[in-house]
Order: sequence, then C-alpha cells, then structure tokens
Amino acid sequence: MTALNDLADRYVDDLARLDPCLASAMGVAGQDGRLTDFGPQAAWERAELARRTAKEVETVPVEGDAERIAATVLGERLATEVALADTAAYATLLDTLDGPVQRIRQAVELLDQGSDTPWDALLARLGAVPDTLAGLRESLEAARRGGRVAPCRQVVRNARDCLDMRPYLEGLPAGPGARVPRDALDGAVAAANAALTRFAGYLTKELAPVAPRLDALGEDRYRLGVREFLGIRLDPREAYAWGWEELGRIQREMTGAAARIAPGEPLPAVLAALDEDPRYRIKGAAAFRDWLQQLADDTIAALDGTHFTVPEPLRRIDCRLSLSEGPAVYLAPSEDLSRPGTIWWTRAAPDALIPTWTVPGTMFHEGVPGHHLQLGTTALNTTLNRFQRLASELHPGHCEGWGLYAERLMDELGYFADPAHRLGMLATGQLLRAARVVLDIGLHLRLRIPSGTGFHEGERWTPELGRAFLAEHCGLGPAGFVDFEIDRYLGRPGQAVAYKLGEKVWLESRDAARRRDGAGFDLKLFHQQALGLGPMGLDLLRTELTRADRVD
Repeated sequence: MTALNDLADRYVDDLARLDPCLASAMGVAGQDGRLTDFGPQAAWERAELARRTAKEVETVPVEGDAERIAATVLGERLATEVALADTAAYATLLDTLDGPVQRIRQAVELLDQGSDTPWDALLARLGAVPDTLAGLRESLEAARRGGRVAPCRQVVRNARDCLDMRPYLEGLPAGPGARVPRDALDGAVAAANAALTRFAGYLTKELAPVAPRLDALGEDRYRLGVREFLGIRLDPREAYAWGWEELGRIQREMTGAAARIAPGEPLPAVLAALDEDPRYRIKGAAAFRDWLQQLADDTIAALDGTHFTVPEPLRRIDCRLSLSEGPAVYLAPSEDLSRPGTIWWTRAAPDALIPTWTVPGTMFHEGVPGHHLQLGTTALNTTLNRFQRLASELHPGHCEGWGLYAERLMDELGYFADPAHRLGMLATGQLLRAARVVLDIGLHLRLRIPSGTGFHEGERWTPELGRAFLAEHCGLGPAGFVDFEIDRYLGRPGQAVAYKLGEKVWLESRDAARRRDGAGFDLKLFHQQALGLGPMGLDLLRTELTRADRVD
C-alpha cells in the first residue's frame, strides 16, 4: 500500500459515505441501505472533500509511471469537481439523465433482484426517500433565493419522472420467497410515493412558474461540461463543424447500406420496412429479454479467445428491462462482484412487437466488446488503485467513446454480416451520436445552422428545431424519445458529445499507435494495453496511448 493508493482508498470511502447513490452506481459496497443527502450542507461537505483531497494529491509521493498516471487521473478529476462547485454548476440540481431524482430511482432499482433482493436494504432506501427529497427541495429553494433556478424543461421533466416512479415502486414483488412482510413493503412504498407526489407538486406548482424558459447555458458553462465529461481541451465551434461533416459521411454510408437491402428504395422506406419485417420483430417483453440474453451470451462466446480475452467473471451479462423510457444503460459489476455487469434495456409492453434490427449494434456497445468488457476489465485490474477501478462513471468520454468504438470495431471484424444489423448500427449508433455533436453544441451556444445543410440554414438552434432535426435527419419517430433526447442535451451540457468525440480519440490514438509500431502493431495487444490504463480524460488517454517510449 503506497501513500497514493492509501489516499485513493480513503477518498473512495469518504465519497461513498457522502454520496451513497453514486457509490451504488460505482459498485462500492457498504452503503446499500442509504440514499444521498442532497441538502445544502451535504453538498458543501462533498465539495470540501474534493478540495481537501486535491491538495493532498499535490503533495503525495509518487513512484513510477503507473503512479504518475494514477495521480494525474485523480488530481484532474478532483480539480474538475472543485471547478464545478466553485461555479455552482449544479446548484439547481435538476437534469433529465443523471440528476438526484434519477439517482434515487436507480439506487432502488439496483436492489430489485427478484428472489435475491436484499429486502432490509431496500426497505431502508425506500424509507429514506422522503428525507432525501426534502433535502433536495431545501437546496433548490436555497438556489432559488440566490437567483438560480433550473430551466423549466428540466423542472417539468423531473416532476414527470417522480410520478413515473410510483407505479414501479407499487409493483415491487414481495411474494412467498421475499422474506419481507407485505405490509412493511406496502407502508414503505406508500410513504415514498407520497413524498414523490409532494415533490412533483412542488416542482410543477412552485418552481416551474419561476423557472427560465431559455435552455442554452452558454459557452463558458459548456466548456466546463466538456471538461467534466470528456477531460479534453475542445474548440466547440471546430467540433460543431466536424459534427456536420461526420453526419454527412454517415448518411452517405447509410444510403449505400440501404441500397444493399432494397435497391432503388429511398432510405426512409427501407428503415420503415425493417421495423415491420417479421424477421426482425419479437413479440412480448419476456421473449425480447430472453433474446437479448442469448445475443449477449453468444457474442461473448464468439469473441473470447479470438480478438479479446474475456475473464471468467465477465462471461455473463445480466440483461434486464428498465422502468425508464430512456436509452439502454450498462452498469459495471460491483467491487466485490456480488452484482454482475448489467444491461437495462428500454421498457416494453408485455405483448408489444419489438423491432430487433438495431439491437446488435447497441449490444456490442453496452456488452462485449463494449462497456461490459471495458468496465469489467477495469474492475478486475488490481494494478490500478481503487479509485481508478471504480471511477468509470466519472469518465464518460473514455467509456462512451470506447462503446462507440466497439461498434465500429465489430463492423471491421465482420460481425455485421446481416445488412439490416449493419444499417441498424449506423442508424442508432453512429448517426444519432454525430447528430448529438451538432445539437448539443449548437443548442447550448445558440449557433447558426450552416449553409449547404438544407435545414433551416442561417437560423439559430432552438429546441423546436432540434426536435425537427432529429425527426428529419435521424428518423426518430416516437415523440417521447425525441423529447427525451432534447431534454437530455439541454440538461447536461457536454455529455452527449462524449460518444462521438470519445470514439474519435480512440480511433486517432489507434492509428497513431499503428504508425508508431509499423509491422509490429498487434490489435489485440493494443486493446489489452489500452484497457489496462483504466478510465481517464481523453487528453491524457491520447498522450498515453501514443507515447513514443510506451512500454508495457
């Protein structure tokens, strides 16, 4: 145990104590019966922890190259946390993807394991919901008195999320094998749901009327978001122009892919036909979940020992259907491996006809060789300190960039033999992520739409134009999902570009390593070395992967 590792361990423990919801997402054990206190004093304590630990990192002895990297990763993350606190970036505390309301839901959902549910912990978490929401309201009121209120879009969406959580809680199964009295569970659920209803009422009746209608947060806040989610120095306007170029490239590739499926048919018609094609539809949520599980199992079996080595604890992914209407989400195994790597897929009606032609690309992104291999390998890597092993949640550019790179890699390796599956990867993986670069930057900086795009040229971006753009350029049909996407971008500046810009860094770093190593370049070894570094900001990742003197 070195001084740096000891510091990293203490920080993880202190962070888990102060933020149990984040600890659950990170897989840290010991906080299962608690929820995060979102009150003002607790928020101050978390910021102070970051400040205090950042100062310690500056003076801690560092030995060797691995510790140099580890200290840089921890120091950069802490400096970003301090910057976020100093600018009160999260004073309003509401967003639509990973805010307090969403973390409360996730913390409960993580414990919902059917017959294996830890009922004492779940009851304790349900019992903590009223106080947790009361603390969140106190913080929102303190911010309001200081003239800071989240945009109305985020307020309304969070109220809806509170109400949507209630039927899920009412459906928690306490059957014969649950080992929890039904009346105890019903009482805890009733109290939690009453608190959720009160909080939703507060948001809609008190906060929404005074919430600003302007969503754009401006360039300074956007750059801080890029620092938080990507760990990269970025010229937003250059990235915006690149996003348009990448969008055009992918659209041309999709047109070619569609021509191989139905020659002479326009792209929208091909996409619509695939949605209705019985070869790519499964009836019912239960059958769809079983199909997902088989796809995950088959992919691991095919890749292990060939292009990757999949450690034994990672040869199983738990595929589940989520209570959320958002995108598929992966959560890494817990630190003690008691919780397996888990993919939550968007919820589906019990008897729905579910299209599957887009699913393999997403599975490769979320499962193997994507997040499950990436984050699971990190969790098992004992050469990394504890913070590095558990901090994947804090480095979306690294993680989501790898996930999108994994989709592209599987195409290179020939795993999209079915043209429909390849078109699905391009449509839902590549195209949407390129559109996010355009929209995320364009909306927050209120940039003009360039000439030559054929879409409202010269106008400045608005949420309404964003919705129309997703429908027209990405073929996103369901209004609910389109609205979720727009709300997501505007509530969490910088997060949505992590995928495509992260993939860009992974691809460019691989190309640089290939040029450096020449005939000696080994793709499997490159992946092994790259994942062995652990999660980090993209600027540091590029530096470490392309070093002329790199030795592993």
